[in-house]
Amino acid sequence: MEDVKIKFGLKVKDLRISNGYSQEKLAELSDLDRTYIPGIESGKRNVSLVVIEKIAKAFQMSISELMNNI
Repeated sequence: MEDVKIKFGLKVKDLRISNGYSQEKLAELSDLDRTYIPGIESGKRNVSLVVIEKIAKAFQMSISELMNNI
């Protein structure tokens, strides 16, 4: 079974690329440090609910939409 952090990171990366965002742009939109995004996408970060909410808002979706199929 694939680690949930890896699944979440891959979902964030796929959404970022499909929206045409750089890692820096996603960090800006989600009010996170630009060095934090690569750690999320690689599954190395154990993100909090607050960070999940910030990322969902950056993609203009709900937390449940972001977490769907994770």
